[in-house]
Amino acid sequence: MVRVVAHVDMDAFYASVEMARHPELREVPMFVGGSPRGVVLSANYPARRFGIGAGMPSSRARRLCPQVAVVHPDFDHYSAVSDGIREIFDTLTDRVEMASIDEAFIDLTTALRRLGGDPVAIGEMLRAQVMDEQRVPCSVGIGPSKFIAKLASKQAKPDGLLRVREEEVIAFLHPLPVDAIWGVGEATAGRLNRLGLDTVRDLANTSRATLQRALGDNQGALLFDLAWGRDDRSVLARDPAEHSVGSQETFGQDTDDESVVAGEILRMADRTASRMRAQGMVARTVTLSVRFADFTTITRTGTLAAHTDRTNDVYAEAMRLFGKLHLQRARIRRVGVRMEKLVPKVNTYQQPALDEPASGWSEAERAIDKAVLRFGPHAVQRARLTRRSDSKLIHA
Repeated sequence: MVRVVAHVDMDAFYASVEMARHPELREVPMFVGGSPRGVVLSANYPARRFGIGAGMPSSRARRLCPQVAVVHPDFDHYSAVSDGIREIFDTLTDRVEMASIDEAFIDLTTALRRLGGDPVAIGEMLRAQVMDEQRVPCSVGIGPSKFIAKLASKQAKPDGLLRVREEEVIAFLHPLPVDAIWGVGEATAGRLNRLGLDTVRDLANTSRATLQRALGDNQGALLFDLAWGRDDRSVLARDPAEHSVGSQETFGQDTDDESVVAGEILRMADRTASRMRAQGMVARTVTLSVRFADFTTITRTGTLAAHTDRTNDVYAEAMRLFGKLHLQRARIRRVGVRMEKLVPKVNTYQQPALDEPASGWSEAERAIDKAVLRFGPHAVQRARLTRRSDSKLIHA
């Protein structure tokens, strides 16, 4: 079976997260950083038109664009958004490798049949879900290897998708400059250019032995193989023993309205349960996290009587934990629901209650999951979850 690997790269990640929180920054030049002696961590596209880019000294960025808006980094929030994005990837397959806070490799090979068999449709669904839940754009590259998928995502930027099929690899790869190859930096590119090797085609048409003499045995052999699209590295999956599933929501404005908080706990329980069902997992351990306006965070954990993947079960326990906090109009910034110590559903037995109908919520939720997978995240929702103003929430 031909491997199908996706590389997902968040576009201007830190800047995109800040623009999700502050929409007024979308159309003006801005960058995340700001320390007088520091560097630009991420710049939005209006700022890039002035020549501002990641790694540039902040002082130079200000000289290039005196009117640029500067946002100091909030790494806690960026990590929370990255965790939320990872949860989305986990609904596709357990073969997910986070390469950094803002990029990941996903091996879709074994998941294609379950997900409908069309890698492009799956990639577009993933992009839509990241935007819907996290309000940040991403670019997706799809190819037969990690190397090709990463190159494809770079070509797809910004906010796009590109698939390179196995039979298209050489035509896609060979016109690229040598510094497009993974691991070829400025120094190596300079050495290759001095040898008259400017494109990947030039590398491919140079013998392996010649490249090894010029660059060393290991690097020369690696570049020769990559020039022909040969890359057998696997996507490194997370240890299943460490696996958990969750989601969290940051309110655009702190709230002490318990009905609003309860609605979002239901949304997080629903999202978390659907992610368990997508992975064929169940759990008994429910963890509720609540972050207050002063950024204090507390967590409470409860254990259900039986393993479950049903939204109502998860929500009921999360609300029981919330009620035990006995909050008195405390202003809340973020809520989250997580299921821990997941086990495969096929390894558990669920005893139905005597008054439980032969068909009920479990069947309904599976039908909802199929509709969402085919038609998108808003295809079917609980009525209570449709009564929400998106402008009041920041997905994280």
